[in-house]
Amino acid sequence: MFPSTVLKVGHGVRRYWDGPRAIATVISGNKTSQQVREQLKKEVAEMKSQLPGFRPGLVVLQVGDREDSNLYISMKLKAAAQIGLNAKHIRLPKTATEDEVLRNIAAVNENPEAHGLIVQLPLDSVHPIDTEKVTNAVTPEKDVDGLSSVNAGRLARGDLQDCFIPCTPNGCMKLIRQTGVSVAGRNAVVIGRSKIVGAPMHDLLLWNHATVTCCHSKTPDLAAHVGGADILVVGAGKAEMVKGDWIKEGAVVIDCGINYIPDSSRPGGKRVVGDVHYPSAKERAKYITPVPGGVGPMTVAMLMENTVKSAQRFLQNYRPGNWSISYKRVKSQKPQPSDAQISHSCPGKPIGQLAKEVGLFPKEVEPYGASRAKVRLDVLNRLNKQPDGKYVVVTGITPTPLGEGHSTVVLGLAQALGAHLNVSAFACVGQPSPPSSFGSRGEDVTFSKLEKKVLCLILVFFAHLCGNSFVHLFIKFQRICFQSYVKKVTEGFVTSLQKLDIVKSDPSTLTQEEIRRFVQLDINLKTKMVCVMNVCGLQDRAFLENEIMAVLSLSTSPRDLQHRLAKMVVAASQSGELVTTEDLGVSAVLALLLNNALKPCLMQTLEGTPAFVHIAHDSPSVMADKIALKLVGSQGFVVSDTAHGADVGMERFFNITCRSSGLQPDVVVLVVTVRALKMHGGGPRVMVSGNLELLLKGCSHLKKQVDNAMSNGLPVVVAVNVFSSDTEAELELVCNQARQTGVFDAVKCTNWSHGGAGALALAQSVQKAAEMRRPFHFLYDLQMPVIDKIKKVAQSMYGAKDVEFSPKAKEKLELYIKQGFGSFPVCIAKTHLSLSNDPELKGVPVDFTLPITDVNANVGANFLCLLADMVKLPTSPVKTNRILNINVTV
Repeated sequence: MFPSTVLKVGHGVRRYWDGPRAIATVISGNKTSQQVREQLKKEVAEMKSQLPGFRPGLVVLQVGDREDSNLYISMKLKAAAQIGLNAKHIRLPKTATEDEVLRNIAAVNENPEAHGLIVQLPLDSVHPIDTEKVTNAVTPEKDVDGLSSVNAGRLARGDLQDCFIPCTPNGCMKLIRQTGVSVAGRNAVVIGRSKIVGAPMHDLLLWNHATVTCCHSKTPDLAAHVGGADILVVGAGKAEMVKGDWIKEGAVVIDCGINYIPDSSRPGGKRVVGDVHYPSAKERAKYITPVPGGVGPMTVAMLMENTVKSAQRFLQNYRPGNWSISYKRVKSQKPQPSDAQISHSCPGKPIGQLAKEVGLFPKEVEPYGASRAKVRLDVLNRLNKQPDGKYVVVTGITPTPLGEGHSTVVLGLAQALGAHLNVSAFACVGQPSPPSSFGSRGEDVTFSKLEKKVLCLILVFFAHLCGNSFVHLFIKFQRICFQSYVKKVTEGFVTSLQKLDIVKSDPSTLTQEEIRRFVQLDINLKTKMVCVMNVCGLQDRAFLENEIMAVLSLSTSPRDLQHRLAKMVVAASQSGELVTTEDLGVSAVLALLLNNALKPCLMQTLEGTPAFVHIAHDSPSVMADKIALKLVGSQGFVVSDTAHGADVGMERFFNITCRSSGLQPDVVVLVVTVRALKMHGGGPRVMVSGNLELLLKGCSHLKKQVDNAMSNGLPVVVAVNVFSSDTEAELELVCNQARQTGVFDAVKCTNWSHGGAGALALAQSVQKAAEMRRPFHFLYDLQMPVIDKIKKVAQSMYGAKDVEFSPKAKEKLELYIKQGFGSFPVCIAKTHLSLSNDPELKGVPVDFTLPITDVNANVGANFLCLLADMVKLPTSPVKTNRILNINVTV
């Protein structure tokens, strides 16, 4: 060791080593920043592998055209490109106002593809702009410069993991760590108190356990303060103000200054220096940063690091199934309030908050008021590579006329999984297909008022397209379609004209006579299809669903919707050729109108569980289930409702809906009630008194419906929906009888009175059942002869002895087979109040023949609809569902 000498500087005391001294080690910002960029490049590549097509996004907003700002921005954009960021430069003119700047910031805040936003300062505008207001307009989650008051406040109180640290101080800390010198316990001096460097540097050193002194222009005896610093950070903005003999021997010196001083030896007549006199300082410091090549490159590197960190947080927050969702617990009350009272006593969270909690981007959500929103179909493109969650389908036994509450079980099960087992869970329930009034029986969440009016107008035209009194009106309407909607001539339009020997492709060149012929298409008045008249309420509703609703429900994309709508058959020509909506030139209009209706409607249960309410074809739409399955993640659950019993709704769900969607369920939940089983045992339709003998007899119906539910190879969980009139002995009897049929489990559910807590046992059983991987199979092969498919359904699901076709049904079935529809799945429209076609036959009817009286080809929906016995379906009463605060048909 060398002896030391004391040197007084001002009022401070300086110690230095007398004798040979080592030159300070230069801390290279260029080298360290390159290491940081290489690491960030790997992290970006990893994010892309997790989510193909994903790129962290950085937006730089500039006002004006300052030369120094242009230089800094070009450095940032170049660094972003090197590590794989998607960087965008927004340059506003010098005439930009404060409002314009704020509008641009708001747009970037809402853009999910932008993960970082920096506003290049200073703002070079001819108008006055409040810089503080502008920097605080950047949302804290995207404030990668760390300049907003929120991020500054978090840093000041030590929340280092919950904020973005300003880039220059962050880079300084990384350079200090490069030296290997421990910050904890050291005396640190920061010269400068700017919001960009000095103030955050002070906080950063403090929360890394240094003893920090912040000096500024009003600090007396600055040299004395500097002389006591083990770590010195200078950001005063004054060229070479700190002299070498001020600096403590062996200190770490970080110079943040960038200044230009005259130098005639340089080409530009000036050179860049820092705030520290480098030649003298390097003789005393142990470590020192150069200028340039020190803090500058690190500032850019830290900006990139903050942007990558923001993108990682974004992916974490929006990863499917990784929900940060707030649930509410609903207490049961005695006496039990009405459904309406309960639903109105629990206001839900804002729909935008729920959408964010389940991982939807703001641009993917279209709010309709405070409690519901349409979800854009783009979300499927974003989540295309993500695995689906577990798929649970809920069905029931043949109900009493009052219904057995299987839709209530759907919502209770979803609430139990989500709010009580902390599993990402989505409920999907169907919006009942409305009659001609389009939603008069309860709130319609599929169509807007304008959509209903225009759609009804189109359907009226369809129903009357052959009537002379409507011809001129329809021609006028057709011209409107041409001018307003058909921007691109479709192949079907040209084909339709060719059928009439009209060799034209431009609608504007058609003569009045050609338009008239095109509109009528030589239509045979006797062949107007029932499916079209049914939509307008002009036909008995026994054909189950109108075709437009079925098309909407089964479509897997907007393109699929357009294709299905174009195939819808409305009539036949005199020569027997089918006339479709595309032939009429209105399929594009329908698609344009119905594209919005294809988006499922997001709502919430009383406990805060998300739910999709959408178009029903015995089950929620394919789009609702597909989106929900992506959002819940691989470990989450989607609980999907099916209308009516296992013999009707579930059979169609498996053999029609699942074929269309390509989805395969994991578990079947079969809802039963004591009162329904008593009815099937020979009791009256509504029986409340205890009767174990009738109940035991009725369990034969339970066994048949269990067989139906197990027909596709999936595990079945029986859910006994408990009513207040049920006795414990009755409930135990049903559970025991169900377990003897070979189901996975049978549990009691009290979710009607206790919410999600009442379905907790069911949720746990469903979780276990979903772990069993059993092969799923359809009831029949599509290439089977149509009659064999019909018999397969009737005999396997209903227990019919045989099927009998009326002459009319035979004739139409033969025609459809000739027309190429023989490979369609079959949909048998019969009563849901019995396994047979007679609603009065309860239990397990045997030795009956199922009469098929009519057949309809729903070409757009892609199935043959067969009418059994033309039994008119009763109209269901409107009731308020207590768990979803809406009116639904039960």
